Amino acid sequence: MTGSGILLVDKPQGWTSHDIVARTRRLAGTRKVGHAGTLDPMATGLLIVGLNSSTRLLTYIVGTDKEYLATIRLGQSTTTDDAEGDIVDEAPQDAVSAVTDDAIRSGIADLTGEIEQVPSSVSAIKVDGKRAYARVRAGEEVVLQARPVTVSEFELLATRRLPAAIDLDVRVVCSSGTYIRSLARDLGAALGVGGHLTALRRTRVGSFSVEDAHPIEALDVASVLVPAAEAATTLFERFDLTEQQAIDLTHGKRIHVADRENGGGEPLAAIAPTGHLVGLIEFRGKEARTLVNFPTDEIATA
Repeated sequence: MTGSGILLVDKPQGWTSHDIVARTRRLAGTRKVGHAGTLDPMATGLLIVGLNSSTRLLTYIVGTDKEYLATIRLGQSTTTDDAEGDIVDEAPQDAVSAVTDDAIRSGIADLTGEIEQVPSSVSAIKVDGKRAYARVRAGEEVVLQARPVTVSEFELLATRRLPAAIDLDVRVVCSSGTYIRSLARDLGAALGVGGHLTALRRTRVGSFSVEDAHPIEALDVASVLVPAAEAATTLFERFDLTEQQAIDLTHGKRIHVADRENGGGEPLAAIAPTGHLVGLIEFRGKEARTLVNFPTDEIATA
């Protein structure tokens, strides 16, 4: 069994996010495990896993921005907008050859900033309580509504021209809820040759980097578990409590801080003198209340 905290896992290709959670449950000896943001089986990279009471932090991690490295293939469209699907359309070789570097850069620029994006029909979005991909597999036609997303950076790193396709290596920084394979699809559509994603690696989630992640195959949970207090202070500003303030917040009371300057209403990570995370708090004026509390003794067994 293990305590509370988060794990930074470098997900290998071919594993689902659920596979990572299931393996973590066995390794950590606890059933209370969750993750912050699904990665498709084709994708690799950073998957943040929460254990025990730290699963309460995942809601806040999910909403942070993400960074990806990806490869987009122009000239082919697939059923899933990525390499896992069947090819449904291939552009003529002369049409692919006619796509200029300037057109590619212009297409990328048009997909940068605040945009309306239609998610892939095989995404994990729920439609009437059922995952879109499950409906597609059942033979249903699924058309999802466009939604606003922010692509803050869409950088072209390399271009490789193949006989009947063009491969683009790109770096994307985007808001939560952005689908990189939809960017590949839409870029290909705008250029008139179709496109899909052939590789995807998530390199950052908020302030957490894949450089600090560990492979799941040889994961020693106890040695790499990031304590809840460290994870919370990575996400939020730290607020150090007195012993009495920690007791009051633990008992559900509000605390009054006479010398507190009015803040912006953002959550703060409330840390006890012992160093443990008491909870996430929010100030209204000089009074703070608990948004989420974190038990210090929550250790579950499988």
